[in-house]
Amino acid sequence: MEKKNQTNEIQVELTDEVAQGIYSNLAIISHSSSEFILDFIRVVPGVSKVKVKSRVILTPDNAKRLLYALQDNIAKFESQQGAGTAKFEDFIPPMGGVQGEA
Repeated sequence: MEKKNQTNEIQVELTDEVAQGIYSNLAIISHSSSEFILDFIRVVPGVSKVKVKSRVILTPDNAKRLLYALQDNIAKFESQQGAGTAKFEDFIPPMGGVQGEA
């Protein structure tokens, strides 16, 4: 039996509204036994109450795929930019008492 060459091609559509993106400078990550929840927030100086601008819900397997994809892209970015980019050890988490609510 001869195998057919199959390509698993996915065509992704990006609407104009989604293409604009949503700016976020804070992410809150929580999880349960079956999913990871990523809440993206825009924090503005002087404002004590912030709203979640976007929420992404992932399975644990897809959360791992996202982690690996981000690590790969950050490594590529740092190799292109050269020295001077912050290392993970230098990361300082944001200050303040931002707490998420579900």
